[in-house]
Amino acid sequence: MARVHSKSDLPTKICPVCERPFTWRKKWAKCWDNVKFCSERCRRRKSQAS
Repeated sequence: MARVHSKSDLPTKICPVCERPFTWRKKWAKCWDNVKFCSERCRRRKSQAS
C-alpha cells in the first residue's frame, strides 16, 4: 500500500514577485530546482519585481 503524504511534508519556496510561499507540485518534479515563481502571472511580472 502506498504511503500517504501530507501537504505539510512537501518542500516550499518563496515567490520573489508576490513574496508568498508556494509548495511543490507533481508537474515540477523534474525541474523543482529551476522553479522560481509560483505562477505564470508572477513569471510575466518578474521585471516589475525589485
